[in-house]
Amino acid sequence: MLITQKLPLRYLYNMIRVDVIRVLLFSLTFNFFKFFFNDYLPSMPAQLPTILGTAISLVLAFNLNQSYDRWWEARRVWGAITNDSRTLITELKNFIRPDKLGTTEIKELLRKIAYRQIGWCYALGESLRGQDSRASILKYLVPAEAGFVLPQRNKNYAIMDLHLQDLKKLYEQEALNAFQQIKISDTITRLIDSMGMAERINTTVFPVTYRLLVHFFIYLFLIILSLGLVETLGPLEIPILILISSTFFLLEKTATYLQDPFVDRPTDTPVTSIARNIEINLKQLLEETDVPEPFAPKSFYLM
Repeated sequence: MLITQKLPLRYLYNMIRVDVIRVLLFSLTFNFFKFFFNDYLPSMPAQLPTILGTAISLVLAFNLNQSYDRWWEARRVWGAITNDSRTLITELKNFIRPDKLGTTEIKELLRKIAYRQIGWCYALGESLRGQDSRASILKYLVPAEAGFVLPQRNKNYAIMDLHLQDLKKLYEQEALNAFQQIKISDTITRLIDSMGMAERINTTVFPVTYRLLVHFFIYLFLIILSLGLVETLGPLEIPILILISSTFFLLEKTATYLQDPFVDRPTDTPVTSIARNIEINLKQLLEETDVPEPFAPKSFYLM
């Protein structure tokens, strides 16, 4: 997630570098033909690039708005994961009856479930980014549970099943009453729902043809505009065209990046940092001493 308004120029340039070079090449080509073969260049009415540019601006505005809505939905999902992760451990800590389980047993159980939830948060973020979540599972789950989870195709779903198994045992031991069991079960259900929404966002892509059409019409507009400007401005149209094209391409690239909030880019939803904050909260709730520090930003973004 971008965290500052002072973005490095290198980052912005790398986003549109290839497109700007292409614009520069055909702009130089038109200037070459203007200088040596002026009679062969078609004249371009000034109204045509104006109309086309206005239409593309509207399409880009719509595209950017829809892309931000998609990114914001992903951020809201992880906000819900944060809240429900805290709620899960808080409910267990305050609901379990100490007269049914010993104090030591309760602490060990809370620690096991809290660490399992922390591992789930890290593993979910890694799976959404297409990364291997094995290390996180082995780190935060006890060996027997890790052995159950690792062979599963959907490891995050398997971890939620372990939560429900422990909840069932607590109810059978009468450490929880029926109302408390339902409350905690609802919290786990919301976590599963959030996981499903994140997976849906990650697997539902914008149509490739839509991206290609937007890109094609931007180039068509720039070619027509270049033909119109070279008639009146000559070589001066090169920097003007590059400036105009950079604006269009930056908007188009921003929309494209926001469409995919889990692809390990600076514009991503900061799932790793959110998981670290959840780890900090839960470990402090358990009154542990080895509480990590929040992740520091990487230059201008947070992952």
